[in-house]
Formats: sequence, C-alpha cells, structure tokens
Amino acid sequence: MEEDLRIRPWADTDSVAALTDLLHAAYADLLANGFRYSGSYQNETTTLARLQHGIPFVAEQADEIVATITLYQTSLTSHAEWYRQPGVFHFGQFGVRPDLQGQGIGSRLYAHIEALARKLGADELALDTAEGAAHLRRWYERLGFRFVQFQQWPSTNYRSVVLSKSLS
Repeated sequence: MEEDLRIRPWADTDSVAALTDLLHAAYADLLANGFRYSGSYQNETTTLARLQHGIPFVAEQADEIVATITLYQTSLTSHAEWYRQPGVFHFGQFGVRPDLQGQGIGSRLYAHIEALARKLGADELALDTAEGAAHLRRWYERLGFRFVQFQQWPSTNYRSVVLSKSLS
C-alpha cells in the first residue's frame, strides 16, 4: 500500500476541513489516554494558521490525503526557548490516518522534512510531544532525537518535552 504514497506540498485548494478531521482522528488515541494535543481539538482556523506559518506537506494515497506534517523554520516568537535558537527548525501538525499508522507513512513524511531542513541550512531539527507519551518519545529517540528542555504550552494539559536532533 505504501508503494502508491505520494508526498507533496500542501496546496491552497486542499480542504482545511478534511485535514482538520484527519488530525483529530490521528490524535484521538492520545486524547483518549488523557493527552490533549492541539491537533486533537483545533478548529479549521487554527489548522490553516499553522499551515500558513510553516512549510506543510501531505501524503496521498489514491488521491486522498492520509497524513500531514509541517516544517517550521527558526521562530523568534516561540514560547519554546529552543525553537528561538538560530539554526533550529522544528516540526508539528504531524499525523497519519489511524488505520494506516505503523505502515511507514509517518517515517517517510519525517524523512522528507528532515531532508528539506538540511537543504534549507538547519543545524537542528526539533519537536515537542507529551512527556508521558512514552511510545512517541521512544520512536523519536530511535530517529536520533535527544531531550533538550521541558515546555508547558498554554493549549495543552500536559508538560511537553522538546526533543532535538543534530543535522550536522
């Protein structure tokens, strides 16, 4: 099934409502386990704003968007100190349709944005996730990410860990 996967930039003609629904579905298990990630409840306006502030990509199968990820360059206005550091890019709004999780789609999307971050001159690629989401932390650690700092976001009900990976 992964053979027909196509990764492409988000297009203005793509449905923000459908992508918001995809994110809600992708984060539903985390929400059910008590982690109120923004992606689990954000509205279409928030989805669109997050897309517009980064470099968004989608993964398609059979002309249907099944996953998404957004790369953000250094953010001087971020609440997270690490994201304000020169050369530190981060990613978010990362989700795969639940019935397709575990099939390598997320890994391919991640590899795509890591390559782009390198091409754009990033020294580090970072992310944040719930401190208690052990399975996600393990997955990112297998990709080479390390702990940098704790972060409390106003929109979540948990403490986040900021993880980062050197790209040099």
